[in-house]
Amino acid sequence: MLSMRKTKRRLTKLALALYSLGLGASAGAQPMPVQAGRGAPQQQRAVTAVDTRWKESFDAFAAADLQQAPQTGGVLFVGSSSIRLWDDLETQFDKMPVIKRGFGGSRMLDVAEHVEQLVLPYQPRLIVVYAGDNDLAEGRTPQQVLDSFVAFVERVRAELPGTRIAYLSIKPSPSRVALLPQAMQANALIAGYSARTPNLDFIDIYSRMLDADGKPRTDLYSADALHMNPAGYAIWKATITPHLLPQQPQSAGLSAAALQKTAVSARPGP
Repeated sequence: MLSMRKTKRRLTKLALALYSLGLGASAGAQPMPVQAGRGAPQQQRAVTAVDTRWKESFDAFAAADLQQAPQTGGVLFVGSSSIRLWDDLETQFDKMPVIKRGFGGSRMLDVAEHVEQLVLPYQPRLIVVYAGDNDLAEGRTPQQVLDSFVAFVERVRAELPGTRIAYLSIKPSPSRVALLPQAMQANALIAGYSARTPNLDFIDIYSRMLDADGKPRTDLYSADALHMNPAGYAIWKATITPHLLPQQPQSAGLSAAALQKTAVSARPGP
């Protein structure tokens, strides 16, 4: 048992090291040159830019918490606009206290960086995470998405070791069909990590949003072909519901091999 714990700690440190190497690599960002006597001010400006990008969203979350303190021990949904735009999410699941903390345009990188604001105040028993497709759209790699998710899991576990985490697979958006192979690779990497990690679920919504030919179902999306309509969210609700039951923890869903097989069929044609 001690040997296994030591091995897991080593793997965790390696994953976090990989994550730190990928930090700030999105959207073609370039490292800032450090010149003599001016390194500290440049670094401070970079940190400020990251911290203020989501200030409006976090201020709104704080104001909502002051108006009505959320119940602890509930289900927390965090992530990008697919969470933010889910109408009445807080009442979608019977007799379960649900908190919605989605902020549009965010990446898995951002969710991992802001655990203190997004997660810790609510002390949830379960966190449902949807993030990653914006990372890919900004040029981050599937491996970097995994590294960010690993960082998120480890930061949560450091403060809330008993909290379960469920990752919603990246969805197959028609407007991002060129990114489907990368999305499937990221899903496969996270599915594999989830299968090896206790108290961690992978929820496959990708395959449930494809048609018989393995292409994204356009009828599940709004006019922008990126965000979902009520039919798309109905699939999400039906798929997520079994994972919310405390007495029935779920497996990691599709295996990494199965997801890779699906990725081949989902690749856009010539």
